[in-house]
Amino acid sequence: MAFLDYYKVLGVDKSASDSDIKKAYRKLARKYHPDVNPGDEEAKKKFQELNEANEVLGDAEKRKKYDQYGENWKHGEEYERAQQQYGGGPRGSAGQNPFEGFDFNYNGNYDSGEYSDFFEQLFGSKRGGGRQTSFRGHDYTSDVQLTLQEASTTHQRTFTVNGRTIRITVPAGVEDGQKIKLTGQGGKGQNGGPNGDIYITFHIQPDPVYVRKGNDIYSKADLDVFTAILGGEATIQTYQGPVKIKVKPYTQNGLKVRLKGKGFPVYKKEGSFGDYYAEINIKVPTSLSEEQLELLRKVSTINS
Repeated sequence: MAFLDYYKVLGVDKSASDSDIKKAYRKLARKYHPDVNPGDEEAKKKFQELNEANEVLGDAEKRKKYDQYGENWKHGEEYERAQQQYGGGPRGSAGQNPFEGFDFNYNGNYDSGEYSDFFEQLFGSKRGGGRQTSFRGHDYTSDVQLTLQEASTTHQRTFTVNGRTIRITVPAGVEDGQKIKLTGQGGKGQNGGPNGDIYITFHIQPDPVYVRKGNDIYSKADLDVFTAILGGEATIQTYQGPVKIKVKPYTQNGLKVRLKGKGFPVYKKEGSFGDYYAEINIKVPTSLSEEQLELLRKVSTINS
């Protein structure tokens, strides 16, 4: 392969600051990280080049040496001797070219290791004494779908992230859109760097009967017309099961009944629940006996 221009590898100018170089490296390293591109040899090669470029440009002494010799690193010592001999300029006082006779073409090859031959020969062994750049592992995200019933109970959930099977305990009371972090469960760190994390977002599907607002539950409760008029007892199917309530005479349609503590479990507060709100829906019978109809006619006559 041809000589690596480390500035081009990172996409920065030679005047880039240390901060610019660090930002460019982190951005590209995340993009080409092997965990993000499994089995992609081109991405792997690009990631190795990024590490090499950062190893040099991220170190002030190595960057200075690289800037000084560049592609012509093989002739660094000859260049210095020529500067001393001819006065330090591109041409000496006698007008001689200090580089005359030097071959500046570099046709070195890169090996399949972490660094190229260019890096090894210019800065020493790729493993000996060089500064190893640590890199934090990649973060992963995952979406988990839950029914309202599932969200109301603590349970185990298994899913796959980047080819890995993850098992978690979902606490009762999670909300729609809520995120949790699994620290250190993401991509593996490089050169001693920390592992990344996994961020899980919960999505709770709408329920056909119950509506959740925070920790409170809302729904409609059917009540027969006779109980609504005369009063008595009725059974309401709350989110936590059937509950008997007392009905006052002349209960109107649309009346809201609050049942304290019969709503949704509070997240990570065992034994704590929101409230349940039932909107009374008075049901008019669709079929009555002749005797019942006659009684209603009498009531209607008296009322008029």
